[in-house]
Amino acid sequence: MDTTRQQKINKLIQKELGEIFRKQTQQMRGVLVSVSTVRVTPDLGLAKIYLSIFPSEKGKELLENIKANSKAVRFDLGQKVGKQLRIIPELAFYLDDSLDYLENIDRLLNTNNSKNNE
Repeated sequence: MDTTRQQKINKLIQKELGEIFRKQTQQMRGVLVSVSTVRVTPDLGLAKIYLSIFPSEKGKELLENIKANSKAVRFDLGQKVGKQLRIIPELAFYLDDSLDYLENIDRLLNTNNSKNNE
């Protein structure tokens, strides 16, 4: 269970990283990177960021690129939230594949329903 402070920092980081990724992917047509969840550790030293990437085929490639440039992303984040946070947490990026999971379940259910209707 996150404390109120952790929840506020989670939301702040989510909002600012979303804006950073929006600006970075603006040049890339047809690519969307959104920050679905942020979880900060109790000592505020590490932030686990879950990214939802569209199209999902490019997800792994973009995630590796983001991980390779995590120091630059952390610096950009520090520029935006430096007044609110004394220490900018280390950033760990993960792929949020919950939408793919939901699409797969939906596809399976539709396939199953069409077989039952025959």
